[in-house]
Amino acid sequence: MIIGAVEAGGTKFVCGIGNEEGVIQERVSFPTERPEETLAQVIDYFRDKQVESIGVGTFGPINIDPLSPLYGYVTTTPKPGWGNYPFLPELKKVFDIPFGWDTDVNAAALGEATWGAAKGLDSCLYYTIGTGVGVGVYAEGKLVHGLVHPEGGHVLTRRHPDDTYEGFCPYHGDCLEGMAAGPALEGRWKVKGSELQPDHPAWAMEAFYIGQAITSAVLLMSPKKVILGGGVMHQMHLFPMIREEVKKNLNGYISAQALLEGMDDYIVPPGLGDNAGLSGSLALALRAL
Repeated sequence: MIIGAVEAGGTKFVCGIGNEEGVIQERVSFPTERPEETLAQVIDYFRDKQVESIGVGTFGPINIDPLSPLYGYVTTTPKPGWGNYPFLPELKKVFDIPFGWDTDVNAAALGEATWGAAKGLDSCLYYTIGTGVGVGVYAEGKLVHGLVHPEGGHVLTRRHPDDTYEGFCPYHGDCLEGMAAGPALEGRWKVKGSELQPDHPAWAMEAFYIGQAITSAVLLMSPKKVILGGGVMHQMHLFPMIREEVKKNLNGYISAQALLEGMDDYIVPPGLGDNAGLSGSLALALRAL
């Protein structure tokens, strides 16, 4: 079985082929440019691959209502050229095969639940913290959509008492994305996060915001695993700091061993590493079949 996968990010697209076991056999990547140019590269890649279905996990917001005439569109993204763009319809013009379609973070959550850190569990949250912040929600064995789809990167946050940064989100200013994404680190400290030392005060502030958001998500959705991916989370020293913030915020209120004694196994990196999104898109494609 030959399955296609697209991880459509705000900075780059990754396309690949794999099989029903989630094994990625081939992949390419290229910068995210204007939609016509970017999709032309996607189409060129898959044109001779003879894939049986393609899964697309994409940056959003997107329309995921199959009954809507705008199903498959990117909606209110500020990314130039992509607002209200018919992403999926353009692919369907070329390939007469089943398509899976969801957000990149929902795809990653599904990949982790199928083959990764949440394998065997019926719920998990997947956060990507990088150029932006997104949250994928897998609950009771299925991806959560609802009115549109989860946009947990834009939850409101309490400001850290030492933080004077205004936030970079064009919609909300100091939401989670506005305060904790990679551009917020650079905007606040004037260097990229990867250039900051592990003992820099930036990381305590970062853990404060991420821990606050996870605490709210744990109280609201009670996931069995929280997975943190994305470029910012390559800073592995963040994990114990975030766990400590969550533990402090919960203050023993939730009587669950995973939170009281097993936090190291509860808030974790992706089991699939940087392949979480692409593997999740494979899983979307398999579900479409």
